[in-house]
Amino acid sequence: MGGSQSGRVHVFQDLADKTGFSIEQVRNLHDRFMYLTKDEDTLRREHFDSISYLAFNPIRREIIDAFFDKRNLGQNEVGCLQEIEFEEFLTILAFFRPLKPHATEEEIENIRRAKLRFLFNMHDTDNDGIITLDEYRLVVEKLLFSYETIDSENAKAISDAAMLEVASVTMGQMDPDEFYEGITFEHFLQILKGLEIETKMHIRFLDTTTVQCLKKE
Repeated sequence: MGGSQSGRVHVFQDLADKTGFSIEQVRNLHDRFMYLTKDEDTLRREHFDSISYLAFNPIRREIIDAFFDKRNLGQNEVGCLQEIEFEEFLTILAFFRPLKPHATEEEIENIRRAKLRFLFNMHDTDNDGIITLDEYRLVVEKLLFSYETIDSENAKAISDAAMLEVASVTMGQMDPDEFYEGITFEHFLQILKGLEIETKMHIRFLDTTTVQCLKKE
């Protein structure tokens, strides 16, 4: 993102208007982007290797893939990009932006739905619009494996039991021979109806203090 200082300010203002970040936040996140890419104009998956606190996250791959998922970038198509530019990076981070003060009920609901769609896409790894038992089990098992006291068999049993509970909530009483295809997005909304995701979903990229410290290293 080259150009004159005034041109950059104009670009940052445009990005702030699109994403809801302040110009100062956009500027700090641009510094973070350039730090990760080593001053290149595009970000690739391997650039995330420098993020130490992400290295041990059990769903690290899913988090990184979300940055390159076309569904999260408003492209109305499935598939993944090999690299993204700063605007796309900012678009993903906007899903984690805190609520602005005095947001209307409609704004809160729209933000909540967008955040839940982002999470749904993260679990729907084959882009078919349904979180299958296998997809759900994979994520739950990865999260459970971070606990040393839970072995693979117990993790599988817990994830299967959780999926059956989800099926009972979304489908009601099922016949013994009835096949449960998985969780649709509408089911996903129903399951997480009581969760205030709009206030709980955050990311350390938005900690501008961390950004400034990283720049000094």
